[in-house]
Amino acid sequence: MKSKKQMTCNETRVVQTHRVLPSDLNNHHTLFGGRLMSLIDDTASISVSRFTRSQSIVTASMDELHFVHPIKIGHSVCVETFVTGAGTRSVEVFTKVLGEDLVTGERYIGATSFLTFVVLEDSDYSLPEIVPEAHEEVMVAKGYKQRREKRLADKQANEQLIQSLSLLPPWIESQ
Repeated sequence: MKSKKQMTCNETRVVQTHRVLPSDLNNHHTLFGGRLMSLIDDTASISVSRFTRSQSIVTASMDELHFVHPIKIGHSVCVETFVTGAGTRSVEVFTKVLGEDLVTGERYIGATSFLTFVVLEDSDYSLPEIVPEAHEEVMVAKGYKQRREKRLADKQANEQLIQSLSLLPPWIESQ
């Protein structure tokens, strides 16, 4: 039997840093959540591409996005992602968002998130095994199986919800 290819979390790590500008703000004068979600999805997609070496990937879900600390104008936002687990076709990516006051140098956790991507490849495609090495990677990756089980249960519940939703436009009364 052929052994499965292995890849370390660090080999999938991607870091993007941006300055928070006025065009990035919400009405509270902090980084708009939708802008941060876009940065997270973009960064995580690169981690998945490094892991799969495929362009045939799609975001399936953004799970557990926690806004921990507001990121202010003039601060930097650093989005760090790495793969923490993989199934047959699905790939989980962890995101850590760091804010930094560029004047004082103070750094803080701005947000954390898990995303799931699906690989749309031929049936003989095989994902590598992810190998965490650093303490933080090991700590985050060890919860992969439980998060995957929860995602599968949530997916089933969402499919049931979708079955009960109307396809009629909101301006037409349902019967």
